[in-house]
Amino acid sequence: MHIGALIFPTDQTIRPDTLARALEERGYESFWVAEHTHIPLSRRTPYPGGGDLPEFYTRTMDPFVALTAAATATTTLGLGTGICLVNQHHHINLAKQAASVDLLSGGRFLFGVGVGWNEDEMEHHGVNPAKRRSTARERILAVRELWTAEHAEFHGDYVDFSASLSYPKPVRTPPIIMGGSGGPITFKHVVEYCDGWMPIHGRTDPLERIDLLRQMATDAGRDPDSISVTIYGCPIDGQVIDRYRAAGVDRVVFWLPAIDDDRVLTAVEAGAAHIG
Repeated sequence: MHIGALIFPTDQTIRPDTLARALEERGYESFWVAEHTHIPLSRRTPYPGGGDLPEFYTRTMDPFVALTAAATATTTLGLGTGICLVNQHHHINLAKQAASVDLLSGGRFLFGVGVGWNEDEMEHHGVNPAKRRSTARERILAVRELWTAEHAEFHGDYVDFSASLSYPKPVRTPPIIMGGSGGPITFKHVVEYCDGWMPIHGRTDPLERIDLLRQMATDAGRDPDSISVTIYGCPIDGQVIDRYRAAGVDRVVFWLPAIDDDRVLTAVEAGAAHIG
């Protein structure tokens, strides 16, 4: 089982290049960064984690800039968006940003994607919350088309562009990993166009839903083993980690605190004890 780490990269916490270097040196497989473009003061949408929204949500760096910094400091570490709020990006620009990170890192980009929970935030980007999944589907499919086709074009309800040249291309087509708690709607999208599923630890029990994902894949004529499972925000807890390992989970990603360098690196050391 692979082990990665994630953080909300902000202007008040450890630099992404410094953290990525420390993770690679200690044997981590991947580094993931979260994203929020901004937090509207209206705050109509409750925080899914309960209670007040942590301040670091309001201070996150651009994920692709953060991952580029991490790429320049490492040679083998996987570099993932955890998650990219695809509806809050223009699909053509998003394809170029992601492909550029993949090219500069030598093919190490991991495209974690999601539809988001903050309706106030997405509305500022012109996204109808009721259409967030169907909109995200077309944008992700369009990104993949721009990555893989010499003359890329896409014609949908929300995304439409004629045959175009788009460079750079990724070194390899990055895996697309869908975030979400899991259920028939999410799994329909995962099975159709994703390479993996990435639920958040603690919101629900992901292990209780894996069988449904595998059955839906089988029913759609897809090999269930072609869909990886990554646990987002796994605590650095031996019993929890061992349970996921025993269940055949492909990757767990520890949630590092968005605080000062010393305490982040202490958590990195603690997590490294579970590698191998």
